[in-house]
Amino acid sequence: MSIRFDAADAHWRVAPSPGFSAAQKDWLTRGGSLTAHLRALGPVTVRVTREGVALPWADEAAALGLAPRAPVWVREVVLAVAGVPFVAAHSVTPRAASVGVWQATRRLRTRPLAELLYSDSSVARSSLVSRRVGARHPLYWLAAREIGAGVARAPHAFVARRSVFERYGAPLMVTECMLPALWECVAASAASVASRDERGFASREDLGHATHTAFARQREHGRPLARCRDEGQRS
Repeated sequence: MSIRFDAADAHWRVAPSPGFSAAQKDWLTRGGSLTAHLRALGPVTVRVTREGVALPWADEAAALGLAPRAPVWVREVVLAVAGVPFVAAHSVTPRAASVGVWQATRRLRTRPLAELLYSDSSVARSSLVSRRVGARHPLYWLAAREIGAGVARAPHAFVARRSVFERYGAPLMVTECMLPALWECVAASAASVASRDERGFASREDLGHATHTAFARQREHGRPLARCRDEGQRS
């Protein structure tokens, strides 16, 4: 299934930056539902921080072919694992689409967006693209406010990814910014597995983690999402 929209530009690239760590490259290119991948780390909750009509960010307008002041429906959420914010997400669709093709996005409440995206064979997804975002990008401030130590202690830049979902010609762009707690958890998990390997045995949890890692490497760039569902990648 082809898709008319492309999330890539001079800053958002399909190939992750060479400066990203192996773990960052892995998470930035994982296909299927990010919520499902986070559930492998612990219980996931969705907290809605903003919903309503607004103006698109400049790079969103360019990618979706919208006028800079065209109204869009915006939904911002935080995905937390065991109560700790791991991802700040921002989704946007033309206002007309939010009361038409994508009207279900207005009724999600605290349910993850993935519930809509991975159960509908009419939805296709563009390639995943990624970049570092600094203070000049509005996504930075969306993520910085979720850092427990406050904006003053936020990192110089965050790592983020995005893609465009298309249904009956209407786009829905989803941008996901990974927070420091995610990388800390991933590093701790890797260190724990390495320690067990040194002792010469692995627990069921270790084996489950390894299976999840191998499974997560399946990519879904530009493919109909119904195929993700058939392969078991659903939220």
